[in-house]
Amino acid sequence: MTADTHPIGRRERNKLDKLARITAAAGELFADRGVDDVTTQEIADKADIGTGTLFLYAKTKGELLLLVQNSMYAEALERGRAAAEGAGGVLEGVLAVVRPVVECNRKQIDNGRTYLREIVFGDPGEPHHRDALDLTAKTEELVAEVIARRDGVSTDQARALARIVSAVMFLTMAASVNAQQSIDQLVAEITEQLTAILPL
Repeated sequence: MTADTHPIGRRERNKLDKLARITAAAGELFADRGVDDVTTQEIADKADIGTGTLFLYAKTKGELLLLVQNSMYAEALERGRAAAEGAGGVLEGVLAVVRPVVECNRKQIDNGRTYLREIVFGDPGEPHHRDALDLTAKTEELVAEVIARRDGVSTDQARALARIVSAVMFLTMAASVNAQQSIDQLVAEITEQLTAILPL
């Protein structure tokens, strides 16, 4: 029997169950009231665990938000990957990746903006922060793959442009002046900026 076929032990199952309960509880409370108006005690109570146990899975409320948002971001990125495969040109392909990320970030505006702030200023030593940075890197890799489909664009050029796309998307979503913009308005603003830099 290989390591891959070993059944998960009871202790590991219990840890996964608690993590799922914490993620679900935090996700529901954050969606209802926003991260700033929810306490860690409320999350622990809803997940039916002690606060000490909660802090074993996430040391801060910011880390809890990263835990919740990361799972939604990963799903959004996969939707973007699938949509980009059928895209006609570079801009269309890049926007196919960008739009689901913007939609994910805007499910609850304050949470989305706090998530972006946590990515920038959070502790990269914390596991959920590392996961968020990994998702950001995967997004840039996917955008670079889309851009590299264009004839005459080198891999290095595609990677550099992907970093710019990431910065444009990030700043457009995070800017206070855009806090009340709709998803369509944000995507239109991102599109306008990307049209100026991407090979069409």
